[in-house]
Amino acid sequence: MDVADNIRHIRAVIAEAARRSGRPASAIRLMAVAKTVDDDRILAAIRAGVEIIGENYVQEAKRKVEKMGKGSEWHLIGCLQTNKAKYAVHLFDMIHSVDRLGLAAELDRRAGAAGRVIPILIEVNVGGEATKSGVPPAEALDLIRAIAPLQNLSIRGLMTMPPWFDDPQDARPSFKALRELRDRIAGEAIPRVEMRELSMGMTDDYAVAIEEGATIVRIGRGIFGERQG
Repeated sequence: MDVADNIRHIRAVIAEAARRSGRPASAIRLMAVAKTVDDDRILAAIRAGVEIIGENYVQEAKRKVEKMGKGSEWHLIGCLQTNKAKYAVHLFDMIHSVDRLGLAAELDRRAGAAGRVIPILIEVNVGGEATKSGVPPAEALDLIRAIAPLQNLSIRGLMTMPPWFDDPQDARPSFKALRELRDRIAGEAIPRVEMRELSMGMTDDYAVAIEEGATIVRIGRGIFGERQG
């Protein structure tokens, strides 16, 4: 399976879904999710022009960033333990999985010590699944109000991982709900908060996510093939 060919196909799907949503293809950024993917295939994705490499684990990302450098952006999409914040602020260009004030406060403290302002997304558990991280939708606005004053964090939008369905169309209400939540929060005009990013959509449902407003789609298997391990 050729990584560059897969990326070309995905970009064509992105462009068509963007057209259906009334947006240019350039409004959607492609993330290659690199969990357990071997280094050569990640480098092939970078050479093929992928804008973002997504990682689930801090330690795995640390090794890869040290080897591959920062030719692309590196984003953390997995659950972040508070005690790993001190490493995360040095490694990542954006953290998608902030879902509690305690984590945000520690990221703010560590980012300040590193002299950085870290872009973050607030993870929302739109499906209410007990097995998934994320703030409940009804609590998202209050969490954002609490995080917004932290000077070393910059809230850029929302992320979600909806329930899995055989039919991607069944995920549409979750994507729509996140977009509508984003719009409501944007309407509050909270100082220092930008609601421009919606990180949603994966290999099986990214076209639907784009139709509902996604700005970042997170593709692993569609680029790299079935996960090893």
